[in-house]
Amino acid sequence: MKLYSLSVLYKSEPKAVLLKAAYDVSSFSFFQRSSVQEFMTFTSELIVERSAKGSRASVKEQGKRIHHLLSVSPNATKTLILYLVLDEFSEQVDRIDWPVGTPATIQYTALDGHLSRYQNPREADPMSKVQAELDETKIILHNTMESLLERGEKLDDLVSKSEVLGTQSKAFYKTARKQNSCCAIM
Repeated sequence: MKLYSLSVLYKSEPKAVLLKAAYDVSSFSFFQRSSVQEFMTFTSELIVERSAKGSRASVKEQGKRIHHLLSVSPNATKTLILYLVLDEFSEQVDRIDWPVGTPATIQYTALDGHLSRYQNPREADPMSKVQAELDETKIILHNTMESLLERGEKLDDLVSKSEVLGTQSKAFYKTARKQNSCCAIM
């Protein structure tokens, strides 16, 4: 999961107001970065304007997921990130500044740090990290079991081949003894 933007918006009556945002558009070409950033800002504002207060949703746009949160009870890593950011923003920025704030006037610098830290949510959320380690262990265990079964099959093949070889060597020994017994050396 790649995190491209973290935005904090205020939902006022006519439209949503962007209070602060952090973007990671480094994976896009230099000439597309401003357009991508404008698209993310526009989409964020549009989603907030069309969402009811107290809601949380995930919108899929061109194969990318946009998560937004307007409520207060975490249940998954992506919403946990959003709750953390919103709680921290609420503590650091006075509510009086929200309706009239702009990204230039709001003094909240932690978004860039959160954006870089949550690029890998497994590292940020202990439960996701444990789940990822559990999944990796499960895959390793399945691979080990498959290799053991293959080895067991190979051992069975070797045992059957050695039995055949043993039977053939006994037959050769008996034939050779018969051949040598008919002639006497003088």
